[in-house]
Amino acid sequence: MRALLSVYDKTGIAELAAALHELGVDLVSSGGTARVIAGADIPVSDVADLTGFPPMLGHRVVTLHPRIHGGILADRRDPDHLRDLEAHGLDLIDIVVGNLYPFTDDPSIDLIDIGGPTLLRAAAKNHEYVTVLVDPADYPAMLDELRRAGKTSAGLRQRLARKAFAHTASYDAQIANWFTGNEARGQRKEPASYHLALEKIQDLRYGENPHQAGAHYRVAGTPSWWDEVTQLGGVPMSYLNIFDADAAWALVHDLGQPADHAACAIIKHANPCGVAVADTMAEAYSEAYACDPRSAFGGIVACNRPIDSATASEIEAAAQADVIIAPGYGHGVVERLVAKRKNTRILKAPAPVPPTDSVRQLTDSFLVQRAHRFDATPEHWEVVTDRRPSPEERADAELAWRVCGHVSSNAIVLVRDGVAWGIGAGQQNRVEAGQLATQKADGRAKGGACASDAFFPFPDGLEAAASAGASVVIQPGGSVRDDEVIDAANRLGLAMIFTGERQFRH
Repeated sequence: MRALLSVYDKTGIAELAAALHELGVDLVSSGGTARVIAGADIPVSDVADLTGFPPMLGHRVVTLHPRIHGGILADRRDPDHLRDLEAHGLDLIDIVVGNLYPFTDDPSIDLIDIGGPTLLRAAAKNHEYVTVLVDPADYPAMLDELRRAGKTSAGLRQRLARKAFAHTASYDAQIANWFTGNEARGQRKEPASYHLALEKIQDLRYGENPHQAGAHYRVAGTPSWWDEVTQLGGVPMSYLNIFDADAAWALVHDLGQPADHAACAIIKHANPCGVAVADTMAEAYSEAYACDPRSAFGGIVACNRPIDSATASEIEAAAQADVIIAPGYGHGVVERLVAKRKNTRILKAPAPVPPTDSVRQLTDSFLVQRAHRFDATPEHWEVVTDRRPSPEERADAELAWRVCGHVSSNAIVLVRDGVAWGIGAGQQNRVEAGQLATQKADGRAKGGACASDAFFPFPDGLEAAASAGASVVIQPGGSVRDDEVIDAANRLGLAMIFTGERQFRH
């Protein structure tokens, strides 16, 4: 039996080589892998000794040779294949161990591997006879079968072959996307093809509903900020916990830097039901919770600063949250929260990494767009009314606009003194979204700001904002009836800001 070993990730490779040698397997290797094996005093033949050719073209050509691929690809039941092997003196290769450089770490033409993927694909194609390993975690399973039966099982070889093709597919996707990125710089169009390879982070008990299987994945070869999330208490995370926590964490980090102010967002079914910024974390949480205590039950609490003792006291006195996510926790805070709410998931998380693209599945196709962000910054906004907003009104308008970008359309948000007192989400028309926001605000947003995620097509939406007590309105503008809406704002004594940017979220 012969094994060819050529790996980038050398985790456990010396131990694997030692175990294979003890089992009587001849070892063939090259480059850094061969040096590691030889350095452990394990007999190993160099690929060059097998092929008769040294590495050439700056190591671009090492294993690309019939003596390698003939030994891997031969169908051992085909007489013609066997005659070819004999005629050319080719030896069979039974095990191929390899894995590829993580291309996204330092992408360049020179790091596009040709021989490695070819080895893995050849071994995986011929998995009826050849065992291929790309993950050090699979070394023990193979060794166990070799020790027990002297060979690997068909089931294991098939599972490992699938893993090898997934490995090379992910690698090729990384390269294709790198080329896409180089080609698309400065362009607004999405590429002609889109390549997405995913690897599982964790299995979930179920999906949105108990009858649906579910799992959490990341882009293969690319770290996710979820990799660094630590669960400090509570029961395991569910599909909806992860979905909503992601939305909450994105929103709270879109409200400004933690050094500027404390921010808290409470999310229910991917929509905020309470948002506030304040000088202290305890105050921000208390006011965010006060926005809509009934909806906050079973929601997701996201805080942009570590949760201290005072904030913990506010949380303990409030309704149960399904998830609490923060960058850290003060001394003894986690123990207090766990003692009060044993099921609440307590997460410590790094700042999220905004994606470049957003991918959404339809029934049997996909929509891809550049990921949500606020392009139009406040210095480019335009005040279009006779009355200009005061600094306090403008601050409320900025917060309302930020929150509105994270609310399902049609969306209306009412803010006063750094608190989103009224949020109307996901309505079929803008007037009813405003009515819902007004009902939730219950007079607490009087003198504050009203944000709309899209323009008001008629003055009635603006009149609804005025009836809610708003003194400043912020919206994209761009309607054919903008003049009518501006006239209505002047008549009502409102200040109005056009951002020039729509923020639909479906």
